Amino acid sequence: MDVIIGAGVSGIAYAGFSENKCLLLEKDAEIGGYCKTIKQGNFVWDYSGHFFHFRNTFLEDYVCRNMVQDDILRCEKYTQIFYGEKYIDFPFQKNIHQLDKDEFIDCLYDLFITTGSDYSTFKQMLYAKFGKSIAEKFLIPYNEKLYACDLNRLDVDAMGRFFPYADKEEIVRNFKKTDNNSYNSHFTYPKGGAIEYVKSLSSYIGNDDICLNECVKHIDVVGKVVKTDKRELKYDNLISTMPFPLLMQCCGMDYDADIYSWNKVLVFNLGFDKKGKDILNNWIYFPSKELCFYRVGYYDNIFAGKHMSLYVELGFSKNTAAIDIDYYREKVIDDLRKVGIITDHKLIASHSVIMDPAYVHITKDSIKDVEEKKKVLAKNNIYSIGRYGSWTYCSIEDNILEAKTLVEQLSKHYTKREILNF
Repeated sequence: MDVIIGAGVSGIAYAGFSENKCLLLEKDAEIGGYCKTIKQGNFVWDYSGHFFHFRNTFLEDYVCRNMVQDDILRCEKYTQIFYGEKYIDFPFQKNIHQLDKDEFIDCLYDLFITTGSDYSTFKQMLYAKFGKSIAEKFLIPYNEKLYACDLNRLDVDAMGRFFPYADKEEIVRNFKKTDNNSYNSHFTYPKGGAIEYVKSLSSYIGNDDICLNECVKHIDVVGKVVKTDKRELKYDNLISTMPFPLLMQCCGMDYDADIYSWNKVLVFNLGFDKKGKDILNNWIYFPSKELCFYRVGYYDNIFAGKHMSLYVELGFSKNTAAIDIDYYREKVIDDLRKVGIITDHKLIASHSVIMDPAYVHITKDSIKDVEEKKKVLAKNNIYSIGRYGSWTYCSIEDNILEAKTLVEQLSKHYTKREILNF
């Protein structure tokens, strides 16, 4: 039997692809992980904005085939940056021509005098590739708010394919011929929220195979036994989606805790009594450190709703001991008013959640350590997958593909109709 720790997207996807007997252990009262959905009245919110950016047509069909197709919204992304009391298009580096003249000249000049070759950290890369002005006006302050750490700690490729790179020629070309396409230029979103994706994935497995409110406490690596707060279970393969440092603790592995760091994200979902003036943006980036949030998203612009429905994200260090929800809710409301998103709007519904961990800090040391520790665990039939299990930056689609790939690797031959004809 394969025991799977975590009934989020990765764990459920693995069970759905596998022909082995699988048992999922989920510490929460419901499935979904961070893809849970909250509904209050007519407001539909996720733990945070979870929009699927499918690149793989097989996976898109696999995920969506059990859903009501008319309930899947297919959207073209529209996002901007609030900078200096005005909105400019995202990504910043390709739209510097929308800045005021003096700032535009600063950005353009610094872009062309930078060498673009001498760097070893994420922060150094931003300076080297884009120059001082672009880096300091947006790329550094925004990412410092997001990651809540010194960007020199992060690996050069900490964001992988998700970072909107652009060379000088692309930036200049965008002055006349707009092309702001990125990895998520289009996305899908179900009317019932992100949990509908999870429900669709879970339909490939039986309800009896998911055990809720059961927390893993210890893993006997040699004896192949999982000890939970309710029982002990023997396993053939153990598939873990829990945060990688927590897995190592459960396995009794020695590791350097200083290698692993992350941020916390406080998410407010807010519903108001009427529509706002912005009817286009899906989300907006806020680099100014005078504002508490780094991103605000509009659910109502996706749903074409009559009432403004927002998700608002604030980044904190993992060492932040206590986060005062009431204080930050008031601070968010004040800052939303400062930037003109709300005026005389009345808050009629709200929800909050702290995601901990949220964004992991990918460093050279963490990349090396995860790779080495995964090899040790794999020799004992323990496999760690998912955003937190692999301690990486990835999309939800990547999580599903990783689960599928692991099933194929553990199969002596492709099964389940050649892993569902892929």
